[in-house]
Amino acid sequence: MKIGVDLGGTKIEILAIDEQGNECLRNRIDTPGNNYQKIISSIADLVSTAEKKLAKDCTVGICTPGSISPATELLRNSNTTCLNGQPFKQDLENILGKGVRIANDANCFALSEAVDGSAQDANTVFGVIIGTGTGGGLVVDQKVLMGRNAIAGEWGHNPLPWPEEGELELTTCWCGQRGCIETFLSGPGFESDYQRITQKKISAEKIVELSVENDITAEEVIKKYEHRMARGFAHLINIFDPDVIVLGGGMSNIKRIYKNVPELWAQWIFSDCVNTKLVPPTHGDSSGVRGAAWLWNEYL
Repeated sequence: MKIGVDLGGTKIEILAIDEQGNECLRNRIDTPGNNYQKIISSIADLVSTAEKKLAKDCTVGICTPGSISPATELLRNSNTTCLNGQPFKQDLENILGKGVRIANDANCFALSEAVDGSAQDANTVFGVIIGTGTGGGLVVDQKVLMGRNAIAGEWGHNPLPWPEEGELELTTCWCGQRGCIETFLSGPGFESDYQRITQKKISAEKIVELSVENDITAEEVIKKYEHRMARGFAHLINIFDPDVIVLGGGMSNIKRIYKNVPELWAQWIFSDCVNTKLVPPTHGDSSGVRGAAWLWNEYL
């Protein structure tokens, strides 16, 4: 039996699955504020309670924002800031009395969809969560590719490729660089594009609704978004050449991008044919916690 834990800024979710991926137990609680020790103890309590209910000793995988630094073995880059600089993995292993495996939310998303989701028959998968940010994860033969520096798949913190006039000067990313893909393709980036034209701040969902109602500006913004996404994925395909790209997060709900983006990206891809598929997720918001559980699958 495998347990996955999804540690988010507002909730902690636990899921237990069997070897076939069938759900055996699920529970969630509110994340106890920005309090490191309470977060550790809450995860331990959830795991202990689950194992008692299941009457089994389970493997434990954790999906968390940020990643473990190879240099310090401390957690870094988490938007739950109390986790940063902490020996998160070691502390969890000490309190649970067993080893745990940890990966960030994008890696877990990609793994979940690669094992038994939209990309389950693919050898190489790129999973990208496009919401408030644009985290990405790479999976090869159902194994997460972490990378030498534990940053494999951080696609969103590269510059938007083949930039058009003025694009790279538009935005500064929270990482300190200008022109990052994240600043264009995240939900806030999409909304900012509309706001720059209209001086009105509305949600991404509303912009999509307006485009369906034949609003000229909304349609212009979405077409520009699709063009930028096509360039971004073309750059990725030229480097990694995945079988499947799976999208998650709020922006993955824009149905038209699955048709329009692949129709655009061939012009930047260094090949006479492009067979890469762009698909929505099977497990949606559950992919993170499922991927955490699959960190202990037979392929790892």
